[in-house]
Amino acid sequence: MQDYLLMQAEWLLRIIIAGICGVLIGYERRNRGKEAGIRTHAIVALASALIMVISLYGGNANYDSSRIAAQIVSGVGFLGAGMIFVHKRMITGLTTAAGVWATAGIGMAIGAGMYILGISAAFIIVLFQVILHKNFIRNKYDRLTVILKPGKDHFAEVKRVLEENEVIIEDIEIEKQNQKTEVVFTVCFPRHYGFGDFAEYCCTNENIESFRL
Repeated sequence: MQDYLLMQAEWLLRIIIAGICGVLIGYERRNRGKEAGIRTHAIVALASALIMVISLYGGNANYDSSRIAAQIVSGVGFLGAGMIFVHKRMITGLTTAAGVWATAGIGMAIGAGMYILGISAAFIIVLFQVILHKNFIRNKYDRLTVILKPGKDHFAEVKRVLEENEVIIEDIEIEKQNQKTEVVFTVCFPRHYGFGDFAEYCCTNENIESFRL
């Protein structure tokens, strides 16, 4: 009986550790305002670890545990697909979907008792997200709001100007307000082209009603 309780305690520990790893990844995603945050990543990691434990220890000797593990991968892949959006030819959510899929892998590793592998993978993913997002070369990302006057859609022209000046556009949000169009760009200005340069362009463009950073 005591051995059984110790085994149950170890299984519970695996699930808790997996959930904590999911929280770490989700915390970084939430701070960037992504679709899936702390709760989503924590639940995916915890549930993956739980299912992995069940697949390893919940059957009999003739039980093929790899079949349940395979279903985790395909199931989380379906979940991640729902986080990918295409709007105005812009694709968003790919990194978040990949993060959720990787979080499931971390949960599976910890559920299988591979603590060092799972925890290390979680820290590596968070490290990659932080380093590659900032890239240590680019300036910080800003939210650039542009209000376009009613009439023809001038969004494409503004986007073209930003891209021609090598402004990095990470995300775009478009909303119609009283026949006007509000466009919010998440951008990173390069060293040679700053907000002041873009402001000069806006002041000379009669199709832009207002703008702010």
